[in-house]
Amino acid sequence: MLRIDYYLSTLSPWVHMAGTRPAVLAARHGLALRYKPVDAAALFAQTGGVMLGERHESRRAYRLQELRRQSAKLGIPLVLQPRHFPTNAAPSSYAIIAAQEAAEKGAPGDIHALVQGLTRAVWEEERDIAEDAVIIDCLEAAGFDRSLAMSGMLQGAEIYQRNLFQAVEAGVFGFPFFVIDDEKFWGQDRIEDMALYLENRS
Repeated sequence: MLRIDYYLSTLSPWVHMAGTRPAVLAARHGLALRYKPVDAAALFAQTGGVMLGERHESRRAYRLQELRRQSAKLGIPLVLQPRHFPTNAAPSSYAIIAAQEAAEKGAPGDIHALVQGLTRAVWEEERDIAEDAVIIDCLEAAGFDRSLAMSGMLQGAEIYQRNLFQAVEAGVFGFPFFVIDDEKFWGQDRIEDMALYLENRS
């Protein structure tokens, strides 16, 4: 089955602003949407990216303006400088991985709602998604078993590392990043281009 591989960081404001559009697009075309959380620092180190704190001030200032503009354009609330950013993205990434694996085995839960809940926790609610309590809240709100926050850690850590290798091999260098076959789309502002590609591909 053709699928969209969705490489993401749970700390990315651009992933937050992608919102439900990737899931809606995948459903419209009858495609699977596979979430692949990736360690941003490790990916940038291998692909020439620069973490936010190391960028020139002009780039950081422009980022804030662009976030404000895109938030208003899309109608998606966003706190420009949330209280718990940056934080450790690994625990929330493990939760997504564990929940996705559980859902594929028939367990109840909405993986799309979980991803949205985690990014909303950072960028709208100013909560720390490195904390177990926040992750458990997001899991339960999306219909998943709260125990996945702990039981999925070992498997999550293994797949998280594997996702990094796959991201580098696939040519991923930022977030959100979508791969369909060999076609690549970087950024929440390229989702419309991905939609056109799928329409023309049909």
